[in-house]
Amino acid sequence: MARTRILLLGASGSIGASTLDVVRQHADKFEITGMSAGRRYLQLLDAVREFRPAVACICDPQAAIEARGAVEELKSKVKTEWRFDGAHAMAELARELDYDVLLASVTGAAGLPAVLEAAKRGKRIALANKESLVMTGPILTAICKQTGAELLPVDSEHSAIFQCLRGENRAEVKRIILTASGGPFRTTPIAELENVTVQQALKHPTWQMGPKITIDSSTLFNKALEVIEARWLFDVPRSRLDAVIHPQSVVHSMVEFVDASIIAHLGPTDMKIPIQFALSYPARIAQPVPTWPWEKMATLTFEPVDYKRFPALELGFEVAEAGGTLGAVFNAANEIAVERFLAGDIGYLDIYRTVAKACEAHSNIAQPDLDQVLAADKWAREQARS
Repeated sequence: MARTRILLLGASGSIGASTLDVVRQHADKFEITGMSAGRRYLQLLDAVREFRPAVACICDPQAAIEARGAVEELKSKVKTEWRFDGAHAMAELARELDYDVLLASVTGAAGLPAVLEAAKRGKRIALANKESLVMTGPILTAICKQTGAELLPVDSEHSAIFQCLRGENRAEVKRIILTASGGPFRTTPIAELENVTVQQALKHPTWQMGPKITIDSSTLFNKALEVIEARWLFDVPRSRLDAVIHPQSVVHSMVEFVDASIIAHLGPTDMKIPIQFALSYPARIAQPVPTWPWEKMATLTFEPVDYKRFPALELGFEVAEAGGTLGAVFNAANEIAVERFLAGDIGYLDIYRTVAKACEAHSNIAQPDLDQVLAADKWAREQARS
């Protein structure tokens, strides 16, 4: 049987590293045919040496300059084509390369053009780039319906929902319930959040992730983005979306049905599980990660969301209900606000304030085209920087 050919965008990030682990474990089933990275080109060079893809791309202009010498040396040993075309290169790979699955793990709006190109070609898209749906949910899903492209979620929560809905009648769904760990500040007095440092915010209690998503997990902006993503991925209105705090991160999400039955998805906090499922679907294959010990089940707890502590999530529900260009504004303003917080330019609570002000100032376009979405994204970034 032919191996599944994977185009991996974001090979040097945490999702990319986990994807490469899955491919190592199942080299008889999967192969990497193309990969990209941004600033962390050294990890990309190592991955190219090991996996020997047909094409590799360094998207960050400065990293591309720094990597030239090492790339030339590597070319004599590995016959991989190299590209240094910046932001356009990922979309070109998605449009031109011969592959079966696009695994989109580039954080932020930068990954959107490649996802749209893969959708136009009718490819399977293993989506770890939630911004694609947050920004262009109705546009992307419409393209997928037209071309037959598959959108398979890689986020642990959305993969859980996808699996809970497998074989079910969507008309019988009463509520989709996303779980959130609550991050490092779940019990911190609200008055103390004003003084949170970058180092404190980067210490997530249950997941190991990159800095952007770790900060988002502490503010619950990540859950707000997931609510908007779920709105489009599962075609459900805001009234059928809910969230609950679950500190242990064992129950990844739940689906409640009209007869009051609830199906929950449980598993270890290891991203290799949802990544592998998206690559192997509809089959399940072995994954050698430690299983959750049953004797610890008695320690699982659930709490209602405190929206005074986590106003970003409440705003996310509002954005999911509004639709239009507001999702792009919400996402872009958050990207810039987190960037500024990590750089020490603004305080921790200023992240939410920045995004809320941008959303309040935006004139929402209910049924935008792609150009209008991209214009809203650009406008929101300028607002957040100012």
